[in-house]
Amino acid sequence: MRWNKLGVVWKPDGKSPWARSHAMGPTPFRLDDEVIRLFVTCLDEQGRGRPGYVDVSASDPTRVLRVSEHPLLDIGEPGTFDDNGVMVTSVIEPERGTLYMYYAGFEICTKIRYRILTGLAVSKDGGETFTRYSKAPILDRSDSELYFRGGPFALHEDGAFKLWYVAGSDWTELNGKSMPVYDLRFQTSPDGINWKSEGQLSMSISQEDEHGFGRPWVVRRGKNDYQIFYSVRRRSCAAYRLGYAESADGVNWARMDDSMGLDVSADAFDSDAIMYSAVISVDERTYCFYNGNSFGVDGIAVAERIA
Repeated sequence: MRWNKLGVVWKPDGKSPWARSHAMGPTPFRLDDEVIRLFVTCLDEQGRGRPGYVDVSASDPTRVLRVSEHPLLDIGEPGTFDDNGVMVTSVIEPERGTLYMYYAGFEICTKIRYRILTGLAVSKDGGETFTRYSKAPILDRSDSELYFRGGPFALHEDGAFKLWYVAGSDWTELNGKSMPVYDLRFQTSPDGINWKSEGQLSMSISQEDEHGFGRPWVVRRGKNDYQIFYSVRRRSCAAYRLGYAESADGVNWARMDDSMGLDVSADAFDSDAIMYSAVISVDERTYCFYNGNSFGVDGIAVAERIA
């Protein structure tokens, strides 16, 4: 694949208390023929994430049409799994007018740095407002997925809900800092709410230079043809790079990272890191929304596929 980088689409101006900085994890959702809604997470002064949205033109994704004035979801109550941040990673429409927002909830710990578990919020008005399904996570910690069950990406197809997410129970030391170790898991659910305590290993950490994956983004091109776009935490650069794989069943993947064709720039907002790729096709055009350095401190960027 080859891409033409179109630049930064949007970053917060810092005026809103809930959106002082960053625009993390762009999550495109096609509202209609004219509008792509980018669900995105911004940070407050304490570094806690809350999701909002940025509407862009489907024909020109660098043109911003509307930005949410208020967060779609607040951080959780003290002591809950998402009391230190909510990061939206996937939005689907299982039935007309009803949206499911899957998100990663962050909890600061004392004997480990943090935990990340998965929550669900529901919209009944097409994505203008959301309500928590539960104060508890829908993917809670378990014996085999102890500290991390986050970065969820969902599809509703073939009469079932499918979920790809990152999970793990270990930490590694990197430049004197404890960093998470997790791989990619997969499972299905009849309702998108109730999930098993353990997912099927879908893609494992296989190279010495990597210690984790970022939010997966799955595209189904045909009956037996899946693509997955993801981020790879690399030890050598202490930052994310983008990865790509293909599959016939959506579970077992053939990694083709070199085929992604979208990497850091020599001197720009994405010179040190590139992450959280999310791909959407509009008519004959395909766009990839992503973040650059420092987890999106300079905002949401977009590239257009040219080959």
